[in-house]
Amino acid sequence: MSKDDFYRIRRLPPYLFAEVNEMKASARARGEDIIDLGMGNPDLPTPEHIVEKLKETADNKRAHGYSTSRGIPGLRKALAGYYQRRFGVTIDPDTEAVVTLGSKEGLANLAQAITAPGDVILAPNPSYPIHPYGFMIAGASVRHIPFGPGYDFMSELSRAVQHSVPRPSAVILCYPSNPTAEVVDLDFYREIVNFCLKNEIWILSDLAYAEIYFDDNPPPSILQIPEARDIAVEFTSMSKTYSMAGWRVGFAAGNKELVGALTRVKSYLDYGAFTPIQVAATAALNGPQDCVEEHRRIYQKRRDVLIEGLAGAGWDVPSPKASMFAWAPLPEAFIEVGSMAFAKMLLEHAKVAVSPGAGFGEYGEGYVRIGLVENEHRIRQAVRNIKKFMSEKDQHIATWLEKLAIDG
Repeated sequence: MSKDDFYRIRRLPPYLFAEVNEMKASARARGEDIIDLGMGNPDLPTPEHIVEKLKETADNKRAHGYSTSRGIPGLRKALAGYYQRRFGVTIDPDTEAVVTLGSKEGLANLAQAITAPGDVILAPNPSYPIHPYGFMIAGASVRHIPFGPGYDFMSELSRAVQHSVPRPSAVILCYPSNPTAEVVDLDFYREIVNFCLKNEIWILSDLAYAEIYFDDNPPPSILQIPEARDIAVEFTSMSKTYSMAGWRVGFAAGNKELVGALTRVKSYLDYGAFTPIQVAATAALNGPQDCVEEHRRIYQKRRDVLIEGLAGAGWDVPSPKASMFAWAPLPEAFIEVGSMAFAKMLLEHAKVAVSPGAGFGEYGEGYVRIGLVENEHRIRQAVRNIKKFMSEKDQHIATWLEKLAIDG
């Protein structure tokens, strides 16, 4: 017997980031200074008033028992308040909202709730891994929709629906996108809501990066389209907005049937996050939001340092309008090398870790994802290292080709 005998494990492809992660760990074990721009792990501290509320509530001995799987009422009301302030959308905290252990858990458990073996789910490619694989674990068949520069998502979606048997039951969206940083407007959401209503397809929208944007057009919510409430649920998270990634607090809001299905499954699986964490998350949503604006300003400055620095190094990377990532096409000289080999080269020779685009799906090949998760000083250091690496690119490519020939 082996893990390969397990049905759900067999359906999961090898984790393509594992090799780069192992190289990174080995380099650090040797004492090398690796600038890690590969993970989407916020380095900014959680705002102090949120931490203080956690401490205060944790001192209450009555707060250490089982919590509420669907989330404490105050936190669900705080989420409703956020939707009203930010999007002008009214959410019923009792029937249209549920607290999750991060948006990742919410997506995976919703997949378990609404998926039967053989159902067809439509997922963008490239995408954050839980989007397709949460449904693959649940037994669904995932049809990947080419996404990003050079593709028209609505045309690809229409084609996928037309040629899928059985008819798809749900489509996953993620804007601002992880990994591509692409943003959309309400006209896009209106078009996709009308399309999915006509074709009886659920919409699962991931809005985790809604508050990290760099111009005067805040990313919208699909729930701003009134008809979306009939078919859509939206996932949000405290992780990036308030630098609370390790706290594991997220939300699902929207369609009552989808929220109800997720709530019911969760009631069998967990008792919710630790109550003091939920109380602190409530304080975050209800409290002063200047910390969110400050984080946004910091990420924007980092973005500018990175993009301008890479341009000076001879690597032109589009400047993201939102999210904490840059989606960088491989420098022309490295296109034939591929994203995995390029990421390894950067790690070995420039001491900079990035995420290979192939790890987000086949249509991510030709790109790497660069996270804005180090301070400006470290990003400048990374840019200097990359500039030196680029100046020696012929040597690095020749060495790679030689190794490839030896390995067969």
